[in-house]
Amino acid sequence: MAEGIGGAIEDVRRRMGDAVFERIAGTDGAAERSRLHQPGERWFHADSPIARVHGDASMFVGGLAALLLQSLHPLAMAGVDAHSGYRGDPWGRLARTSHFLAVTTYGSAADAERAVAAVRAVHERVHGVAPDGRAYSATDPHLVSWVHLAEVDCFLRAYQRYGAHPLTDDEADEYVRQTGIVATKLGAHHVPRDRRQLAAHLGAYRKELRGTPAARTTARYLLVSPPLPMRLRGFYAPLAAAAVGLLPRWTRWPLRLPWLPLTEATLVRTGGHVITGAIRWSLPAASAIADAR
Repeated sequence: MAEGIGGAIEDVRRRMGDAVFERIAGTDGAAERSRLHQPGERWFHADSPIARVHGDASMFVGGLAALLLQSLHPLAMAGVDAHSGYRGDPWGRLARTSHFLAVTTYGSAADAERAVAAVRAVHERVHGVAPDGRAYSATDPHLVSWVHLAEVDCFLRAYQRYGAHPLTDDEADEYVRQTGIVATKLGAHHVPRDRRQLAAHLGAYRKELRGTPAARTTARYLLVSPPLPMRLRGFYAPLAAAAVGLLPRWTRWPLRLPWLPLTEATLVRTGGHVITGAIRWSLPAASAIADAR
């Protein structure tokens, strides 16, 4: 009987892991993961802070928080709203983003350079006029830097709160430095080299940020009506709540998000640990991306 129960549990884990992997990596995920194993020089070694953070289940929480934070820059939000297709093909966008993170973090240097070139080519086509009348371009170093800062801050916050093995202070500073290497190649300027600079750089953007109708619509879409079957909404809810719980207090009103400090410190954090633990359990290598290490 024990073998039967063990087999059933393993089957559940396999099916759950396959479902999660397909969502984040797309239908070609297995082939792309195999490619990451090919020999060659890497930008980062397998045990580096960036490899640990980007390979952990906490990235699900950090990634969602980053999208919410990024939306507060009106020009960045205008570009996403007009060009990204996140509502028409949200899982395709997720797969492309996870592929870029996987290749630049774990792939060969040659593949990483090609991935950066591909993204920069896409950015060349993303430009227009925001609803407030200002022109925007995805190649603008100022906007590239904002997207980078929001990602790094949220990824690191999520890992330090929900990651399997939180980084030391020195490792956290090294993570910020390592992510800056990729951001610089994407066209960002003056990227931070440690957490102190990260906080200062984020603070410098505060005067430019506000909650636009597009940003609030995006928040509702991501948190209230995600593109998931109803049977999966219960699993998504604690992840979404954990993502909101990572955001600074000042972000809540512009996005019309609640501020419930006691609830966030207890129920939300517990739910975040449970859901990230479940994802980590379903993907035994810590995550589908980290399996390439």
